[in-house]
Amino acid sequence: MSRSPTLWFAPLVGVVLVVASISSVQLGAAIGKSIFDQISPAGLTFVRLLLAAVIMVAIARPRPASWSRSTLLNVLAFGAVLGAMNLLYYASLERIPLSVAVTLELVGPLTVALVHSRRASDVAWVLCAAAGVGIIAVQGFEGSIDLLGCVLALAAGACWGGYILLSQRVGAAVPGLSGLSAAMVVGALVALPFGAVPAVSAVIDAPAVLGPAALVALLSSVLAYGLELLALRRITAHSFGVFMALEPAAAALFGFLLLAELVDGLDAVAIALVIVASAGVAITAARAAPRAAPPDLPPLP
Repeated sequence: MSRSPTLWFAPLVGVVLVVASISSVQLGAAIGKSIFDQISPAGLTFVRLLLAAVIMVAIARPRPASWSRSTLLNVLAFGAVLGAMNLLYYASLERIPLSVAVTLELVGPLTVALVHSRRASDVAWVLCAAAGVGIIAVQGFEGSIDLLGCVLALAAGACWGGYILLSQRVGAAVPGLSGLSAAMVVGALVALPFGAVPAVSAVIDAPAVLGPAALVALLSSVLAYGLELLALRRITAHSFGVFMALEPAAAALFGFLLLAELVDGLDAVAIALVIVASAGVAITAARAAPRAAPPDLPPLP
């Protein structure tokens, strides 16, 4: 019995949507880094979160007054982690290449996946990821790459791990986009003390900077999340996780195309090791639970 054309085509469309989502996030990050000479990382973070919050609230129209106290606390924590993650990530981009920052940040969600794992085979993926991070760390101590930038990226990754856990709680308590949109508002408030003054100064000095800043918000938050939701309706969460491991590769591509950041030598080896580790965790998880219903994944940061 042949498969329906629609059923056959859906996974392919899902893959295209995942790749588009990854590309949207990394293109936005590359554009953001390209305007650091006009607006500081903290200023850009504030503008991005503020604009994304306005758009998301207009779409989702959250009603926090109807939420329970525990839900409100989870949303506040979710937003705080979201704001801190973006501040740390953009601060790291000022010091290290885009692909290296994304690779180190990916360690956060990878750690969350491994902590929740009960498979002995995942030890190999831990060692693989650790080797990749270790290579970058050695370069940091040797001075060939900015060590503080690496620390900031790892801290952003830790926040990403917390973001995943809190996203699951908020997603279970608040339907649709309401929880995320409210968290975006909280994230913008977290970034406000660090980025409001630099953002206002940048806009006064060069009003045109609002254009690319708005594009960053659209690409890295709104559009990317919409593409993710569409993709997850067509492919499993485990398959989605495998493709998400390609984030550093996409970062390397857009870093080269927009920022002339060339990845070679040990950096390329480190990035490849973390990609393999992330994909390996997703693949072994799929094999361990082939009949389990795939859980919803959190949006890209």
